[in-house]
Amino acid sequence: MKKTDHIGVAVKSINETLPFYTEMLALTLLKQETVDSQGVKVAFLDAGNIKIELLEPLNAESPIAKFIEKKGEGIHHVAFGVENIDKRMDEFKTKGLVFTSETSKSGAGGAQVAFLHPKQAHGVLYELCDHSYDGGDHRE
Repeated sequence: MKKTDHIGVAVKSINETLPFYTEMLALTLLKQETVDSQGVKVAFLDAGNIKIELLEPLNAESPIAKFIEKKGEGIHHVAFGVENIDKRMDEFKTKGLVFTSETSKSGAGGAQVAFLHPKQAHGVLYELCDHSYDGGDHRE
């Protein structure tokens, strides 16, 4: 792992949640985008040495919508920055770890992402995030 890249926070509405982060906590909004492949709208905020990723579901079938329905709004995942995500996935698989999908997928900012199954990590959803596909991290 290179570093902790970001913490994902599931929210019902980015527009309603964003003022808490930008006005109350004085964090800087870095960017917003829609990630159709993940069924989410995201907003990245600069929190100093880490980013906060707000995740809003695009529809009721989105994994984020299901998470909010089951657990409510709150921390969804912790993402680690990695290089060569496919190689890292293979290394973890040889150790017996299971991912939520067999291959990495397109994520926010052009990164390739993969999620370790939370049952393997004591209830925590960990994301591997490879920014070599997009040329770096989300700080612009």
